[in-house]
Amino acid sequence: MCLATSSVLAESGCARQNDAASEDRNVASGQNFGGSGAGSLNSAEDFWNIDTELAAVTSSAQRITYTSTSGINDSDYKVTGAVFVPKGEPPAGGWPLVAFGHPATGVLRECAPSSSPTLLGQAATVTELVKAGYAVVVPDYLGLGSSSPPRHPFLDPTTEAYNLIDSMSAVRKLVPDTSDTWFAFGIGQGGQAAWAADELVENHGMGLKLAGAVSVAPIADIEGLADTAAAGELTADQKLLLVSYLAGLKNTYGNDINLDDYRAGAATQKWDALLACDVKSTAELVRLANQISADDLQPKSHDALERLRGYLHKITLPQGPTSAPMLVIFGGQDPAIPREWTDRALERACGMGDMIQIQFQPDGGGPEVDLSDPLRWMSDRRNGAPANNDCAALTTSTRPPRGGG
Repeated sequence: MCLATSSVLAESGCARQNDAASEDRNVASGQNFGGSGAGSLNSAEDFWNIDTELAAVTSSAQRITYTSTSGINDSDYKVTGAVFVPKGEPPAGGWPLVAFGHPATGVLRECAPSSSPTLLGQAATVTELVKAGYAVVVPDYLGLGSSSPPRHPFLDPTTEAYNLIDSMSAVRKLVPDTSDTWFAFGIGQGGQAAWAADELVENHGMGLKLAGAVSVAPIADIEGLADTAAAGELTADQKLLLVSYLAGLKNTYGNDINLDDYRAGAATQKWDALLACDVKSTAELVRLANQISADDLQPKSHDALERLRGYLHKITLPQGPTSAPMLVIFGGQDPAIPREWTDRALERACGMGDMIQIQFQPDGGGPEVDLSDPLRWMSDRRNGAPANNDCAALTTSTRPPRGGG
């Protein structure tokens, strides 16, 4: 199955509602979960109206609130998400876990996948992971889905990583029959989250074992976005990415960010529509982006350009070596992330000694993945097979191998 998502915003939409998700013996009953601080579980409730195909393979679906750490100020906040447990008997040692980093859905509170029966377009991917025998947690990311501060710091990799890692500790309080082995799996923004989680898990691991990270079409190195905007050469997908990133900066830094240093004309007029995440198709968002001229998203001064470069540099991956093997899948025709940007990130990561298996798809158009390869790769890690490392070929040729093996 080929599961395609927008390269910037996951397609939203409502699905048929159902009440197939029910309390199961694998899920702890009651609300007194105890504990405090990062990784603690605050509440859980039945996610009764999930997508029918996901419900068909799930013994229990729960919306949760848990505590996680902000990468901006190191404080703990409540984060929302959703948990899905497979049907049937758990394997010896319990269900292996997946923290699924979803692609970008927006920066507003209502852009939380757990608020949507289809997880804002990601139900099919989660269904395949559950069918493969994984208990899956879909964190919304800090600021999405929660009515309390802070707002979503879009593309802050440390925050996203902590949200994934902390969700693994939280879910084990809800689902006792789970393993201490887990995988980070992410697409787009979630690919950034999975990669960053692999970098940070050694110091923020919650006592669990990360067996590997799968990063699909990761937003890893987008420093070039500033100069592309200044040159008036943004694609429609890059316009959407930049709009969301600027809005995220405003969420995080408030009055220190003057949006009018980076927007004008149609970009200002259509700003709210470009950020909306309510039942809006990818095609509609791209249509809106195409109505914005190149001049409408150009930094207005050299100082504004330098500030944007600085902010983008702060979120660029890698930021340190990883702890577990990683599978990176990306395409050569991604309309938002040029191949060269991801190449740079991979070259630096390999230079840090990371173990990375690379699948470069020359004709790939963005965050699209046939889950058969990632699932096989994850199964191999669970069974103790040694991971392939394509870094030697990358560092000698400065280009990732075609196909990755």
